[in-house]
Amino acid sequence: MLIRVEIPIDAPGIDALLRRAFKGDAEAELIQRLREDGQITLGLVATDDEGQVIGYVAFSPVSVEGEDLQWVGLAPLAVDDARRGQGIGRNLVYEGLDALNEFGYAAVVTLGDPQLYGRFGFEPASRYGLRCRWPDTAAYFLIHKLADDALNGVGGLVEYSDHFNHF
Repeated sequence: MLIRVEIPIDAPGIDALLRRAFKGDAEAELIQRLREDGQITLGLVATDDEGQVIGYVAFSPVSVEGEDLQWVGLAPLAVDDARRGQGIGRNLVYEGLDALNEFGYAAVVTLGDPQLYGRFGFEPASRYGLRCRWPDTAAYFLIHKLADDALNGVGGLVEYSDHFNHF
């Protein structure tokens, strides 16, 4: 298995993986729209020995109360069903967090399973007075700070790209 930054030739494999993993079109279409608008800050693929995409994670810009604070949102994270339980998702997330830290990003938010993402160092964003626009998601809206001062004096509404609002 190889984890690397996505390249244009990966797009069809990413698309197919997202449609299989999420049993629908929404996530695949979201990534297509983000990609077309240049809003994927970092996209990583995991490929098998034949170069087929077996895992994917994307990070895209988010704002806090309308300000760009060098934060990104993690979404989606997908691993081929036949490859689950092999640490592919974990490796994708850790590689992404490491790269974003090196690039100088301050924090990563996600909307997901607190138990899963807690293993990667994510914690409830509500602890810091942060929320997202979707109702009843406070328990699932999580943050991982990359910079020590990322949360100093910050609070309020974290907004993803408008593309996330068209699910």
